[in-house]
Amino acid sequence: MAKKKASKRVLGIDVGGSGIKGGIVDLSKGELITERHRIATPQPATPKAVATVTRRLTDHFDWDRGVGVAIPSIVRHGIVHSAANIDKSWMGEDAVARFSAALERPVWVLNDADAAGLAELHYGSASEYADGVVILLTFGTGIGSAVFVEGELLPNTELGHLQLRGDDAEHWASARAREEEGLSWKDWAVRVSEYLQHLEFLFSPDAFIIGGGVSRRAKSFFPFLKTSVRIIAADLENRAGVVGAAWYAGHQGVI
Repeated sequence: MAKKKASKRVLGIDVGGSGIKGGIVDLSKGELITERHRIATPQPATPKAVATVTRRLTDHFDWDRGVGVAIPSIVRHGIVHSAANIDKSWMGEDAVARFSAALERPVWVLNDADAAGLAELHYGSASEYADGVVILLTFGTGIGSAVFVEGELLPNTELGHLQLRGDDAEHWASARAREEEGLSWKDWAVRVSEYLQHLEFLFSPDAFIIGGGVSRRAKSFFPFLKTSVRIIAADLENRAGVVGAAWYAGHQGVI
């Protein structure tokens, strides 16, 4: 009997403002084959401190091949151009060089919302729209975004910073805004609808994927959303960053 081809497995790491998570992902299924391991994000979250934690995660999994890392930053050709939930000293940092030196192996780095989008597009229910235009939106402290056109990622979109009502949309329609202002799900959905309608006008997407912690409460506000575009709740929840980082590494270079 011929031996079955082994599934490609990649270590994905997701750097967040409060925790840095990692896990080994089976790219044939988009599933974690290990328990997701989490280490608190160091404070301050400087390049050296964060890279040290990613090394601890890599050692925890006894991983000796390439690694994908998602960070909450604009990343262009490996260079960091924003620092939302990490230390400002990341600005201008060569993240690929920093992580590759710390881990002593090849590393591919991308924006965290882009990583979540890749995971949802390739392994979630949004995959049926891969031939069209898909926008992932993560509602949390702010609003993260990832845009795909016929399966290709337009990296580093920051659609949460689109101007709406004279301010960044995320200051008005994020999950944090709902909590801080004590809005009901219905009242918050009115704000989200206005934001989605604005994006619909600008991009004419085939589907919106709604992620972030609120995706677990889709039944609380989806019925109140008003847009002509199909709206899908994210499937992978808090695994998306790790899975997407692994997918990116697995499709960018030799693992």
